[in-house]
Amino acid sequence: MSSIRIKAKDRKGLVDVKCLMKHNMETGLRKDKSGKKIPEHWIQDVSAESNGKTVFSAAFNTSISKDPYLSFAFAGKKGDSLKISWKDNTGATDSAETVIK
Repeated sequence: MSSIRIKAKDRKGLVDVKCLMKHNMETGLRKDKSGKKIPEHWIQDVSAESNGKTVFSAAFNTSISKDPYLSFAFAGKKGDSLKISWKDNTGATDSAETVIK
């Protein structure tokens, strides 16, 4: 199961996208209960593609909060595909796809 939830709706040729990504987003500065530093673990890159064309991309850093929420819009239409992907600093990746409503 993907860590990404997507809602995408066509509003007269402009697609509104809302996306929630489940991720701990650890900065490497916090300590656990025993006093040991929690290792860095955060999303670095996020991208969105519609019908194979990149419509959004972002580079994140450690200042982004746990379980990041994204909202953006792009020119598109109902029935088009939308894929959102991320990669974190450990090399882990995830993606999810939906059809624009």
